[in-house]
Amino acid sequence: MNAMNTEAGDAHESGASGQIDQNQQNDLEAMLAAARPGTGAPADAAGQRCGLIAIVGKPNVGKSTLMNALVGQKISITSRKAQTTRHRITGIRTRGATQFVFVDTPGFQTRHSTALNKSLNKTVIGAIGDVDLILFVVEAGSFTLADAKVLSLFKPGIPTLLIANKLDTVHRRADIAPWLKSMQERHPFAEFVPMSAKKRDDIERLYGICEKYLPEQAWWYAEDELTDRSEKFLASETVREKLFRFTGDELPYTSTVVIDKFDEEASKQHKRFLRIAATIVVERDSHKAMIIGEKGERLKRISTEARQELEKLMDAKVFLEVWVKVRSGWADDEARVRSFGYE
Repeated sequence: MNAMNTEAGDAHESGASGQIDQNQQNDLEAMLAAARPGTGAPADAAGQRCGLIAIVGKPNVGKSTLMNALVGQKISITSRKAQTTRHRITGIRTRGATQFVFVDTPGFQTRHSTALNKSLNKTVIGAIGDVDLILFVVEAGSFTLADAKVLSLFKPGIPTLLIANKLDTVHRRADIAPWLKSMQERHPFAEFVPMSAKKRDDIERLYGICEKYLPEQAWWYAEDELTDRSEKFLASETVREKLFRFTGDELPYTSTVVIDKFDEEASKQHKRFLRIAATIVVERDSHKAMIIGEKGERLKRISTEARQELEKLMDAKVFLEVWVKVRSGWADDEARVRSFGYE
């Protein structure tokens, strides 16, 4: 068992990039104008609106990046590694009289039927079963078997927006028209939204589109709340994100992080002082050695970057201790999957 305490680091995050030409965007939207059904009632400025919006799609299509952009703060972890998000994560954004409650979901798993993957899929199905609106995120111009598996889960009657991500990677607009027509034949999408989560104007525009579909009802959360997840959960996710960032494809996605201690202590020097102990759980000794790295350098980098990001996120001084343990076969053990916090 190995531990690492940290005092420094420099966090970073990746996401979708690229700009969408406004004329191209308008032209593409016009292609769907005749096919769109009527939209929801206009917003009532005198009353509150509030509703649940599920962000769904295949693994690694940009769901978490979109969630973070919509909430305005990092809530859901991101990495280039597929299957990063594992939980139903709620992000809240209140604008004017409307409260948007976004749900980021795991990518629907089709490759392996382990206990972990079954749990992830159960989370996806549960998230889309009782929402007011679905944002179906796909790569513009692409539709794979994995996309089809997700689309097959949608229930009739729930409005669904087709979010065409990475439109900048499609070099010929003529290539989009047949793809768009085929997508509308696959599902009666309420609207087609080409966008980039990195583009502020696109995010602003998406708020306006989503608002039309939310019912008039009282807000569920306080105006300044950003997530329903605890700081302990966010600590676990932050360490896991850095784990994936620094190991890339070397480490199987079944590795996870468990928080053993999360204590807030009195401090004369700091407004808040948090003492956190985390355990990275892997399935093999070789995975453990990979994470620790030569002379513990990789584990130190994972720990220090996680600590610095947690300090920013929680506005506190953080003492973070990270351990690595081997639990062979945990991802296919239903009891252990549940004990590690999965549904």
